[in-house]
Amino acid sequence: MRVVLDTDVVVAAMRSPAGASAGLVEAALDGRLSLLANVALVLEYEAVCLRADHLQAAGLDAATALAFVDALAALAEPVDSHFVWRPQLRDPSDEMVLEAAVNGRADGIVSFNRRDFGAAPARFGIALWLPRDAFRKVNKR
Repeated sequence: MRVVLDTDVVVAAMRSPAGASAGLVEAALDGRLSLLANVALVLEYEAVCLRADHLQAAGLDAATALAFVDALAALAEPVDSHFVWRPQLRDPSDEMVLEAAVNGRADGIVSFNRRDFGAAPARFGIALWLPRDAFRKVNKR
């Protein structure tokens, strides 16, 4: 299964190592799941994970949070974004997630914020899952 993680899922994995979001990262480490990301998305992961409120909630310093994002980037299959499909979504900051998924031929996008994605992923044949649903799907294999 090939997926793109929305930024909110990456932050949840960093903040709560016992949750479904962290379980998806662990599944990627075990080779049960392939993460996809482009450069813009990894830079967004970095910017959001370094926010003071996320660092404090995770109990991490900036260097450790950067190491977490670097590990995710190393784990992810790089996606070259040859096509830009904007605008498709209500929230412009989610456009890079959709673009990575479309250009990377993802099976799905994992996000807590399903409302902002609407029907756009389905137009490209891409599923939209909550972290718990994607985690269940990975563990059924």
